Amino acid sequence: MSKMKKFLLSENEIPTQWYNITAEMPNKPLPLINPGTKEALKPEDLFPIFSQEVSRQEMNNTDVWIDIPDEVREKYMIYRPTPLVRAYNLEKALDTPAHIYFKNESVSPVGSHKLNSALPQAYYCKKEGITNITTETGAGQWGTALAFATKAFGLELAVYMVKISYEQKPYRRSLMQTWGAQVIASPSMSTKAGRKIITEHPNYQGSLGTAISEAIELALSTPNCRYTLGSVLNHVMLHQTVIGLEAEKQMEMAGEYPDVVIGCFGGGSNFSGISFPFMRHNIKNNAKTRFIAAEPASCPKLTRGVFQYDFGDEAGYTPLIPMFTLGHNFAPAHIHAGGLRYHGAGSVVSQLMKDGYMEAMDIPQLESFEAGVLFAQTEGIVPAPESAHAIASAVREAKNAKEEGVKKTILFNLSGHGFVDMSAYDQFLAGDLRNYELTADDIAKTTEILERIV
Repeated sequence: MSKMKKFLLSENEIPTQWYNITAEMPNKPLPLINPGTKEALKPEDLFPIFSQEVSRQEMNNTDVWIDIPDEVREKYMIYRPTPLVRAYNLEKALDTPAHIYFKNESVSPVGSHKLNSALPQAYYCKKEGITNITTETGAGQWGTALAFATKAFGLELAVYMVKISYEQKPYRRSLMQTWGAQVIASPSMSTKAGRKIITEHPNYQGSLGTAISEAIELALSTPNCRYTLGSVLNHVMLHQTVIGLEAEKQMEMAGEYPDVVIGCFGGGSNFSGISFPFMRHNIKNNAKTRFIAAEPASCPKLTRGVFQYDFGDEAGYTPLIPMFTLGHNFAPAHIHAGGLRYHGAGSVVSQLMKDGYMEAMDIPQLESFEAGVLFAQTEGIVPAPESAHAIASAVREAKNAKEEGVKKTILFNLSGHGFVDMSAYDQFLAGDLRNYELTADDIAKTTEILERIV
């Protein structure tokens, strides 16, 4: 096998199509449902909220490959293809027989994988004559990506940023504003949904579900405006498959094939991006790769949630989505991995989880930061708190390989860097962070009230 550390592709090897796993799933995801009529949605039902093209992509479960527009692919060339790196120093520190690789999505201009979907979503809006976009953001990665993308295509953007992250991560807010976006701490007094939440819970520090409600409300009440989403929905997972499609070629260059593929997990975007192109070989060719979604122990929708139709937001503006969920009223702990503080999983990953194609691992906050510091000390990159969950999972797998005395090839997605998350590392290094424990009663409070449709 090659002793190279870094595996690079040329610009002409950027994928020309996205991979649509729903077309090849033995069991298709259950449909999105109109909460009023309880009928399955059609693409045109989403047109008032999303651009028409992503609405069609959302419902497309027949086309295996979907063309990437040339204009989007040209923007991808700013930072793609991204490197695949063999983590030799991390392997040495762990004294493991495992071979550890990571796909480095932190090299994008915004520092994370989120730009892979922000660019096509902004492009489709521009092509359809839309002038304004709204969105939400947790830790700020999606908001910064969309701010860059809307500036690239000449659109206006309003971002509802979860209040705790607005306060914890001021430089992400500054990045969005640098690229011309308006940033509002959520919950806010600018929407009916926000005012209701503030009235009922004056000290509420926000959640992705709340921010989504506000962004959708603004989109529906603003002329020539649409909403965009950075995770959870099928079209976002589709756009992110450029990650795994590149990684397939790069693993071939390395002369190996992954036994385990890992991504941190909030709504599913980067996990799906690294996993789905490899998972198709499990589905079609009976390959045996394991796929691990590394979620925070304080927001364990896959490991401890219920599979049920639920809203994607707190106010109930979204369609009902078949998902593993903790309930749309679940208020996650104020961990620094803000991008993972979401109550539900996307319908595609939920179905794949239900059918046994993937598994989940919950990671306590302190373990994630320990892994993040180890990675920084061995590989030189300070990872985002979200990505540190994937690293912690990879460390567990590498230690297991040592205990079992087996060689194992591990691939994880480094979804972003942590250079604007240093206040979180400051708190960890000072001993001021803690783990958050959820009891069964905590979860039951927000799951037992869900209307049972499945």
